[in-house]
Amino acid sequence: MTDITNLPGNAAEPRKHGSLLEKDARTARRNAAEKRFQVYGMVAIGIGLLMLVILVVNIFSQGLGAFQQTFVTLEVQLDESKLDKNGNRNLEEIKKVSTFGYAPLIQQAFEAKVAADGIETALPGKAMADILSKSAAAQLRDFVIANPDEIGKTVEFRFLANSRVDGYLKGRVTRESIVNDKNVTAEQLDFVDALKEDGVLAKTFNMSFITGADASDQRPEDAGMGVSMLGSLFMMLVVLILSLPIGVAASIYLEEFAAKNWLTDIIEVNISNLAAVPSIVFGILGLAVFINYMHLPMSAPLVGGLVLTLMTLPTIIISTRASLKAVPPSIRDAALGVGASKMQAVFHHVLPLAAPGILTGTIIGLAQALGETAPLLLIGMVGFIASNAPDSIASGLLSPNSAMPAQIYEWAKRADPAFYERAWGGIIILLLFLITMNTVAVILRRRFERRW
Repeated sequence: MTDITNLPGNAAEPRKHGSLLEKDARTARRNAAEKRFQVYGMVAIGIGLLMLVILVVNIFSQGLGAFQQTFVTLEVQLDESKLDKNGNRNLEEIKKVSTFGYAPLIQQAFEAKVAADGIETALPGKAMADILSKSAAAQLRDFVIANPDEIGKTVEFRFLANSRVDGYLKGRVTRESIVNDKNVTAEQLDFVDALKEDGVLAKTFNMSFITGADASDQRPEDAGMGVSMLGSLFMMLVVLILSLPIGVAASIYLEEFAAKNWLTDIIEVNISNLAAVPSIVFGILGLAVFINYMHLPMSAPLVGGLVLTLMTLPTIIISTRASLKAVPPSIRDAALGVGASKMQAVFHHVLPLAAPGILTGTIIGLAQALGETAPLLLIGMVGFIASNAPDSIASGLLSPNSAMPAQIYEWAKRADPAFYERAWGGIIILLLFLITMNTVAVILRRRFERRW
């Protein structure tokens, strides 16, 4: 209806308008409503950006500490009388010396350093050595086994400090908070301050956090993301190899070749429904089918990859079909008009033009799978499984391992604050992976995108 039919008073009397250059009350109201909507939109965007900034700042402020660790530099005398009593450098005999046999060497190294540098402390050698990680003796033993010719010499080592000492230097542990703490004493913190002044103890970049494996609750300072990163890599390889060809083939068939009937309608509805199914349901399915029925190895990246493939397929199929639909019908008609078959028209003309959208959907699906935790926990991919990196592709696929999101979850629920710090650090690494994958998706889309 127009304004003429809603005139007040006599409907036949024409409405008088002023100049077109002057705003009437109705125009002013419309303009005011438009401005209000713009303000609402700007406020919504501002709130979203503020929440994003708060999230990023919180993640990095909590997690950057995981990339730094406190190390103690000591010169250790590898006493031949304790490590190789017969002096024949027989590796089997050297291996018989347990980590308990190496602990006195570390204590002697501390005592010698204190005496040489004039550091004042009343702590005995054992209490001095207790500021180090429980992995220190094992580190010393591994070095001797790998280098038996070094026995009898004095060698410089960089040992990890324990999590309480590291937390003290990072401000996470205070003298007030250790009153009831059995893992560190005020005298040991005084000793730490003296070592820091002397340059023996310092915080440096912690490469082992990126390359190392998970650790037990007794040595959180030794935990790293490296092995779980490899577990995620092998899982993503399985997902990529299986989901891309299966998803693209199913999409091409449904979009280009399948008859439009009730059966294909049911398939399409179920694919859309599967895309909305909670990920934990796929974990239960993987546990029932791949582990309980097919008897594949539990906690293996192969099983994790199969579960994530099932979860990713609906996303890839939906995005691929949307990309195929976006190709103008004139491309198909032109190809068929010059004598191409249906398959030639699809694979030689339609598919290359839809490739940017297909690749983008695939990478986004992989990024979604990379961040999943619930299905991996159900198939046993938890932390502290693999202590060493796999030595082959077969081992990487079939040996028990963890994944980055599952590793982060495990660290977040452990009691020691050092694990909580590492959980935030793991989130930073995971975010970098996700940002990289999404950046690649944008670059591929812009590189191959065709406009018509």
